[in-house]
Amino acid sequence: MEGFLYDIQQAAKLSGVSTRTLRYYDQIGLLKPAGTNAAGYRFYSSAELKRLQRILFFKTLGVELKEIKTLLDREDSDPVAVLKKQKQELIRRREALDKLIVNLEKTIHEAEGGIPMSDQERFEGFKKELIEENEKKYGREIREKYGEESIESANRKLADMTKEEYKDLQQIEAEMISLLKEAMKTGDPGNEKAQKAAALHKEWICRYWPQYTKEAHIELADLYVNDERFKAYYDEKQPGLAQFLRDAIHKWLE
Repeated sequence: MEGFLYDIQQAAKLSGVSTRTLRYYDQIGLLKPAGTNAAGYRFYSSAELKRLQRILFFKTLGVELKEIKTLLDREDSDPVAVLKKQKQELIRRREALDKLIVNLEKTIHEAEGGIPMSDQERFEGFKKELIEENEKKYGREIREKYGEESIESANRKLADMTKEEYKDLQQIEAEMISLLKEAMKTGDPGNEKAQKAAALHKEWICRYWPQYTKEAHIELADLYVNDERFKAYYDEKQPGLAQFLRDAIHKWLE
């Protein structure tokens, strides 16, 4: 224990989280109290409050509790690096919100008879929001897998897309999904429609990626099955679609 000790009520009031939440964090091993008294009441020191602050930072970024625990345990070896990472994520989120606010202000101004927006301006905020959403969901994993430089380059490519390029990107994905749904009726990921969908998938990711490799394509395809978030994205469109797309890409790359 270090310094002044707070009981659970005081810790809850200070941090803005409920006592129920603090008890739950204790149960799952995310935030253990500094100690308990004879009656079983929990007490927290500055060290636990620092950890709680980190937890709230990660929650703000949309990180799941199980992953937060892993990150905080890793933080013990390099706390400054983790804090800098959090700062970068918050700055990225702020920039996305700033873009949307500016976009909305221009739209209001145009509606009130002001200066018309260009087609490029209409989509700037939404592309930034898409980048932010991808970062929130998958940022840590894809940055660890493909490297900071590759992901930043991919984000820049998306942000710099014209209205026509962005619309074309969406159409490629829509056509790919439609072909996969049709191909699934046959149950064969090697059939003509499935293979055309796999080829479209390569075209689709090449609009983002700074450079293409077969190995990276295979890794991404496997991620669609192995990572529940990627899997849910495709399976929401049709159950089993993630696995079928993965198999179609593997067949096509053979």
